[in-house]
Amino acid sequence: MDVNTAMKIVILGVSGSGKSLIGSQLANRLNIPFFDGDDFHPPANVEKMRQGQPLNDEDREGWLLKLNSLIQEHKALIVACSGLTPAYRDMLKKGNEALKLVYLKGDFDLIWRRHQQRDGHYFNGKSMLNSQFDTLVEPTDEEAFIVSIEPEPNVIVNNIVRLLNDHNDKEMRSIDA
Repeated sequence: MDVNTAMKIVILGVSGSGKSLIGSQLANRLNIPFFDGDDFHPPANVEKMRQGQPLNDEDREGWLLKLNSLIQEHKALIVACSGLTPAYRDMLKKGNEALKLVYLKGDFDLIWRRHQQRDGHYFNGKSMLNSQFDTLVEPTDEEAFIVSIEPEPNVIVNNIVRLLNDHNDKEMRSIDA
């Protein structure tokens, strides 16, 4: 595996798409730190979600700025963050131009089934997931690497590594040309 371990990567997707699991496994594989964006929500956001109330742009702004600072502070890392809209992703990328985005793509039914198998997560209810899908503006393949969440986690991680390697190879060829 020749992925550049000085990479900064954000794993994107709605709640239940596997951001934390895939992000932590990818970080272990690349031997770089992993941070779960959920751990950086202020208590008010966590309580709001626990009550089944979706976050709004104002709720997310400080959280996204905190994640942006985290990304800037590290030479290499992986962060799990929903990044539901282009504006949110722009906040994460500001000052982090080399940031790679990986979008975990799955349909509502698959993700809702996975939600129902989770224990102890504060994200509460089908209406919350509906809210995330309503807010979601999927990144284009020019903005992010898009990866299906249907395979097993190890296959997803392998797919991401392959995409990152292919991207690095293309960048190297263009530099060499």
